[in-house]
Amino acid sequence: MAHQHHQHRLPNQYIDRFTKPFNRFLSIQAAGGVVLLLAAIVATLIANSQFVDEFRAIWETPVGVSFGSWAYTHPLKSWVNDALMTFFFFLVAVELKRELVLGELRDPKMAALSIFAASGGMLVPAVVYLLLQWNEPGRHGWGTVMATDTAFVICCVAMLGKRVPTSLRVFMLSLAIVDDIGAILVVAIGYSGNIFWGALGIVALGLIVILAMARLGVRSFPSYFLVGGFIWLALESSGIHATIAGVVLGLMTPARRWVNDQRLYSILSQVVAHPTANESSGDTKDRATLQLAEIAARESLSAVERLQIGLHPWVGFAILPIFALANAGMTFSLSSLDLSVTWAVFWGFVIGKPLGVMGCAWLAIRIGVAKKPADLSWALLIGGSVLTGIGFTMALLIADIAFEEELLAGAKLGILMASVFSAFAGTALLLLGSSKRSHI
Repeated sequence: MAHQHHQHRLPNQYIDRFTKPFNRFLSIQAAGGVVLLLAAIVATLIANSQFVDEFRAIWETPVGVSFGSWAYTHPLKSWVNDALMTFFFFLVAVELKRELVLGELRDPKMAALSIFAASGGMLVPAVVYLLLQWNEPGRHGWGTVMATDTAFVICCVAMLGKRVPTSLRVFMLSLAIVDDIGAILVVAIGYSGNIFWGALGIVALGLIVILAMARLGVRSFPSYFLVGGFIWLALESSGIHATIAGVVLGLMTPARRWVNDQRLYSILSQVVAHPTANESSGDTKDRATLQLAEIAARESLSAVERLQIGLHPWVGFAILPIFALANAGMTFSLSSLDLSVTWAVFWGFVIGKPLGVMGCAWLAIRIGVAKKPADLSWALLIGGSVLTGIGFTMALLIADIAFEEELLAGAKLGILMASVFSAFAGTALLLLGSSKRSHI
């Protein structure tokens, strides 16, 4: 009987002893925030060491392809910021699509709360920044204070464990995702150069091809990846920031699964024992049935879910840390910093973000277009709104685009100060709000 019971499982492998604990580690989304923090610390330490020139030279190394007199190259840092980060935005958009179709945001009023809060969290900080930088050299950096770092925010919320309700985690995750997508749209619109409309025509053609492939039933991810690569290249040539390709393609990804439970179980019921006498036999009925079952089992998860499972570890534990190494390092030399930019960025995040998030969330609830979950108190919302002042990843990306070299260091210092302050202040307020909640 014991032998029969084990037949219902996949066979064990020695590697399972290592991969299973590691996979459990990967499943904790907050762990990505810890790795990102470590990468930022390493980048800062190197930037203030004797190896700073060699470190910067690595990121300025030209990388690309050439054929005769033709060459397509960019500095390594540009490939990280423009190409690798496209996968980050693709994952962000996929997560938003999943939440809207399959998750907590299926309720329009729940979705409206996050969308209104995120909109306020983008608009008000930009206004605060512009008021502080009016007619100053750094006025073009207003987009820097508009974004929230998803990984760090979720890391802070996760540290509180069961002290905070699940509704807060859902609210913070969806707000940060909408915020990040909004910020990259601002980059595409507000910080693009001269637009080459011919390239945008190729982008439109590529999107039509993807829609046609989906309508025809093409299920191959590599096929979509290939067309997506052409779309990215066309966007990169158009003058619009190429990472917008990740957002568009992520939102186009199907969230409905191809094989439902009833069909899956029906197909699995046809699976017969694999022939043991001759395992290398050709196209037998048994083998065809097993292959059919394999496809059905895979397609019982939607494309959104499979891509999220596959990409999340790579983005959280490789792409974002590499981005931090390339962008987070700054030399601490106050004499060379423009502190007016530093303080504009700081107050934009620390004052503008909470005011915008809370103000628009309250307004949306007041006029009846949104609703607040019963277990999500205003005290917890205030703590969460302060956490949105952690702008790290997206803020660094936008700052690198928006600021000239002489102002960039000051902006980075403001981002770092605001992120540290918001993390500690927001977590403390959430602890206070959760203790009041537990006594009610």
